[in-house]
Formats: sequence, C-alpha cells, structure tokens
Amino acid sequence: MVAENLMDVERRVCEACRRAGRSRDEVTLIAVSKTKPVEMLEEVYGAGTRYFGENKVQELVDKYEVMPKDIHWQMIGHLQRNKVKYIIDKAELIHSVDSIRLAETIDREAENKGIVANVLLEVNMAREETKFGLMPEEVPDFVRQIAGFQHIKVQGLMTIAPFVSDPEENRKYFANLRKLSVDIGKEKVDNVNMSILSMGMTNDFEIAIEEGATMIRVGTAIFGERNYVQ
Repeated sequence: MVAENLMDVERRVCEACRRAGRSRDEVTLIAVSKTKPVEMLEEVYGAGTRYFGENKVQELVDKYEVMPKDIHWQMIGHLQRNKVKYIIDKAELIHSVDSIRLAETIDREAENKGIVANVLLEVNMAREETKFGLMPEEVPDFVRQIAGFQHIKVQGLMTIAPFVSDPEENRKYFANLRKLSVDIGKEKVDNVNMSILSMGMTNDFEIAIEEGATMIRVGTAIFGERNYVQ
C-alpha cells in the first residue's frame, strides 16, 4: 500500500512539473516518516526513495542507526539547541533554522565534528502565531548575520504553509517565498546560496511545485495518517 501511495504521489509530482514547464529533476521528494515504523520506511526505500524527513531528533537518530547509509536524512522539525549535537553529522540538511542562537549552536557542533552544516532558514510566510520561523522582513538581516559562521552553509529557505481546505489559498505564500529567495540571491552574500526552496506538503505540494519548490515534504499521502502511539 505504501509503495502504491508513493507511485501516486510521484504521478502527481510529474503532472505538477509538466503544468509548470519544469523538469521532474528539479524537485526532490522528501518522504516525511515521523511516527512511522522502520518497516514502512523500508518499503518506501525499496521503492526507490532516498530522501527521508523527520521532525524529532530521537526518531531521526534511531532510524539513522538501522536504515541503509545512502539515505539523505532531513531534519525538518523545530530543533532545540541542546539536541543539535545528536543530529549534526546525521542530517544532511536542517530545514528549520530560525534564530541566531540556534545557528551559533549548529556552527559550534559542526566545528566539533569538522564538518560544514547545510541549513535552510525557516520563514513564517503566513505570520501564524502557532508556527516557528522568521518573519519575511527579518530574513535579509538574518542572512547577513548568519553569513559569518564558518561551519554553516545556507542553502535556501523553507516555509510551512497553513493547513487549508483549498490549497490555492497557499499559492501566495509559496510565490512570496520564491520572490524572497530571488531577492536574497541577488545580494550575492558570501556563504549564502538560495538554490533550495523547501515548501509544500501533502495538502498543497502541487501548488508549491507550480510556484518553484525544489523540495517538497510529503508524509500523509505516502504513509497514511500519523500514528502518535508508539
């Protein structure tokens, strides 16, 4: 069933790319496997997926230990500073940097491991009080501050759009994030790259692709509803 779901998502991704006049190669599908057992991840892995996203540090660490080592793990959830050390050398990309204090911690832990951490800046495009993320107008100054860190490489922006019944309502947030990324890219800030736009989830990933997403984070459409009882 999970493999069939993945095939259906893949079909929808291809159709969205075609509508947008984009190549399928421009969009990375991240299978969001939070709360899901390893057996389900193995099925999706067997169907060809190599990008998996986790919201919680402990889940990422546990699954990292038992899953094949060619997986590109993504830390997509809010990251507490005291847990950075556990995933700094396991997550290929941290999607949720939204404070200088968190950036300082990532930079320090990356230096301890002798690596450069790839990160995205989380932007609260819809200005939702319940969501984490920088406000859009805060991003340019934040970019200039974070550019000085030697063990962090900013690769782009991420947003979590509101959960809405009509995904068209989120088009403006995706379009505005893309515009923000283009504007920042024009600044040509050292150590800052705007090649990744992580936006779009099960409810709205097709709209996100049409508006320029290069990474989409899809969980429910692949794995089914979340299971909060472990």
